[in-house]
Amino acid sequence: MVKFVLTLWLCSTVPGTDCKIVPTKIITFEDHYSCIVYGYDHSYKLITGYDKEWVNSMGAYTKFTCEPKEISSV
Repeated sequence: MVKFVLTLWLCSTVPGTDCKIVPTKIITFEDHYSCIVYGYDHSYKLITGYDKEWVNSMGAYTKFTCEPKEISSV
């Protein structure tokens, strides 16, 4: 069975900073659509949860992937 696995990062445009993986409540999805909708929604909520000045000073942004993975059913 194929599921879509979400990986989301919080990144910065400040030199010397690395992107960090952000844990999400839901990791696997039934289809690509559900995964990307959740990824965009979670990204929006994450960024708007930070102070505007911090986001601007850090050049903060998110990125995410929804990778198809074969999941064996038990």
